[in-house]
Amino acid sequence: MTAAVTTAERGGALEGALHHLASLQQPDGCWEGEVVWNPMLLSQYVIVHRIVGSAPFDAATRARMIRHFEVSATPEGGFGMHPDSGPYVFFTTLAYVALRLLGVAPTGPLAARARAWLRAQPDGVLAIPTWGKIWLSLIGLHGWEGVSPVPPELFLLPSALPFHPDRFYCHTRYIYLAIACLYGQRFTADLGPLGAELRRELYPDPWESLDFAAHRHSIAAADLHVRPGLELRLAYDALRQVERVVPAALRRRAVDRAMERIEYELTASRFQCLSPVNGLLNCLCLFARDPHHPLLARALGGVEAWRWEDDASGVRFAGARSNAWDTAFCLRAALEAPAALRPAAAVRRGYAYLRDTQMVDELPGRAREHRDAIAGGWCFSDGQHRWPVSDCTAEALSAILLAHDEPGLIAPQDRLPDARLRAAATFILDRQNDDGGFGTYERRRGGAFLEALNPSEMYGSCMTERSYLECTASSIGALARVRGLCSGPGGGALGRRVEQAVARGAQRVRKAQRADGAWAGFWGVNFTYGTFHAVEGLVAAGATADDPALVRAARWLEERQKPDGGWGERFEGCLDERYVEHPESQVIMTSWALLALLHAGRDARSNAVRRGVAFLRARQQADGSYPEQAVAGVFFGTAMLHYRLYKAYFPAWALARAGAHDVREHRFPGASAP
Repeated sequence: MTAAVTTAERGGALEGALHHLASLQQPDGCWEGEVVWNPMLLSQYVIVHRIVGSAPFDAATRARMIRHFEVSATPEGGFGMHPDSGPYVFFTTLAYVALRLLGVAPTGPLAARARAWLRAQPDGVLAIPTWGKIWLSLIGLHGWEGVSPVPPELFLLPSALPFHPDRFYCHTRYIYLAIACLYGQRFTADLGPLGAELRRELYPDPWESLDFAAHRHSIAAADLHVRPGLELRLAYDALRQVERVVPAALRRRAVDRAMERIEYELTASRFQCLSPVNGLLNCLCLFARDPHHPLLARALGGVEAWRWEDDASGVRFAGARSNAWDTAFCLRAALEAPAALRPAAAVRRGYAYLRDTQMVDELPGRAREHRDAIAGGWCFSDGQHRWPVSDCTAEALSAILLAHDEPGLIAPQDRLPDARLRAAATFILDRQNDDGGFGTYERRRGGAFLEALNPSEMYGSCMTERSYLECTASSIGALARVRGLCSGPGGGALGRRVEQAVARGAQRVRKAQRADGAWAGFWGVNFTYGTFHAVEGLVAAGATADDPALVRAARWLEERQKPDGGWGERFEGCLDERYVEHPESQVIMTSWALLALLHAGRDARSNAVRRGVAFLRARQQADGSYPEQAVAGVFFGTAMLHYRLYKAYFPAWALARAGAHDVREHRFPGASAP
């Protein structure tokens, strides 16, 4: 039986966690931790710089890039999808090419081990997934005849068609917009003598003997997540036939239209682009159009916004920047703490950062480019690329409103005006789907059948927006907090929209609960994350401790608590939607479980909460921080992410909530503990 944790002991742990959290705040008031993915973006960055003829990297930069490949290599010598994965042919091949472009000798340990692993795979590099075939074709290391067609004419089709690319998920459509532009021109850069060397190193058979077309559908087992279905294979075959009769004038028109849209995305996003993935491809599109394109230098500079660098892990590129996301959760953690322990000055600076990074202007010409309204929203990042998201907006709005609830914390002249709070609510409402759930950047545009046309092979659930549990829970939580303002003077019809949206969203969350009481997450690992968000949303929307959904959720969490008092899941559960217990309890998942339990009706005296808090205390380090552990984030089903700040603010939040329940316990001594 774990000994009870006293209020004083818990207060010490909370004070340490909050002190550490405040120390991580940046000078501009935000918090941001690296979103760790894999070396693919660095590989592509190196390739792009070689293609466009940029000045060679200096020796120090080259060494720090190589350093990142060194720390990212798997024990087998390859490179994987994420920090906890095994090697993939796709990531290993691109890393090998980048290493050679950086001057690493083929006999050097890093390159030699990667090449040996590739040679050991059935069909080797010939079985690289389609995105890899495309990247290799761009530099003359694969034949375009072995690439499944991505004709730019698809973007000229009537937008009303149910399979038009504008119905795709925004990340997917912008990646394929650039790919279609490059494919339509069969753009191929010349690597010179190194290209010939790489052909010999990557393929065991002579280049002239390789039949790339025969391997068009070959996909390495290590990389495959979604095998192309019959519908997609038939579509590929049909497109190959159509391509034979496409008039040259139509192809030029299609490429021109793709370039117009790419240039719009570059300027609308202030050259950062939606992500570095499409940003790097867009740089190649500009270069293919004109090696001296007037936007090329700015596009290359925009990619630098995604760059991270330090001595430990070298130079790399993050797939996302998380300023607003991290700041909102840091504020929520601090705001749940007792005022005497709260870092008030840090909270005010974080509040000001969110206040100043809300989208207040609309994008010019957005209708032609099929962009939804952005005013009122917050981005995942600092807002520079102007791609706001529903749950980022919701968490920022919740943090702001919770700060308003603290008397004297935010001076009246510093508060976000009511009109902008209502604009945030409107932005969130506009992301609600017909089923009551919420999308991310946009409402759902395409039918579920589009997932059968998923051409990525390595990723799942990436073709359309959908109703995400976490986005729905965060959105109804924020809307429930702002509904009084929306129903008051100046609110009008907005108040009715908010009430209806909260009710429909809560119903959607309830329907998503599994029979065992858990919810599956989409953006985190996995059931612990989904259950944390679902409970947060339902409680904010009015659910009480005796609500059957919360009772089942609490029971599910208690049944999965580990003997040491913690909780932990492995990422493999995201691949096939099942609970996979981690052999080691995880600080982040333990925090999610505690936050959910405490909102679901358990108080600080319950056995599960006491043991969970004791686990967090035992794992806390002398400076108030917590150790690095397994990946806890995910997107597209297989791409796990390591959010570096999750281990800072979620434990602080859980300890703060446990402390708040202690206060309630002492105020109501007659309450019974579950």
